[in-house]
Amino acid sequence: MLPMGAGPERLTDAMRSLESAFLLGVEGVSEIWLVRHADCYDEMSDGADPPLSRRGREQSALLANRIKRAPPAAVYSSPYRRALETARLLADDVTVDPRLVEMEMQLSEEGVFEFIEKPDAVIDRMGAVINEIAEAHPGQRVIVVTHGAAMIVYLTHVLRMEAGQLRFLPFYTSVSVLRVLGDVQMVGSLGDTAHLE
Repeated sequence: MLPMGAGPERLTDAMRSLESAFLLGVEGVSEIWLVRHADCYDEMSDGADPPLSRRGREQSALLANRIKRAPPAAVYSSPYRRALETARLLADDVTVDPRLVEMEMQLSEEGVFEFIEKPDAVIDRMGAVINEIAEAHPGQRVIVVTHGAAMIVYLTHVLRMEAGQLRFLPFYTSVSVLRVLGDVQMVGSLGDTAHLE
């Protein structure tokens, strides 16, 4: 319940202060849309670096339609084919950054993913590229097309949770928003798929 006896001006000031602490409405904040690549697993023929499936191309087209209303200042992508194809359906000019690749893993004999790359290594490389993007695009919105596990590890870090604590799998072309100003990062949303509905 709100402390109604505080008066409307004090409540408004307190709410604006809270919003500012979470980088809402703050001048110079970069908004980074972390986008998981579109589907590549339907009709898969190349396991090493698969192209988008027909379903994935449809998902990317829906996301492209969503961003037409307010085009991003830039689009960045992992060099993996599924991410790069997703990004190129969103924009003609895409900057490729090898630090945006998926977390290194292997598939066990039992069909289970085993992670080889340590979470700290993912956080270091993802954090470096996110910081560089925010510095290059102050006050602008940027799209970064990357991969599910790498996103989860990085978002877990920004939320100040322990590795493995975020029980979340971003769907294909889902949007998770980061707000960045200097060394402050805040999560604005997780796994938004409104464009697919």
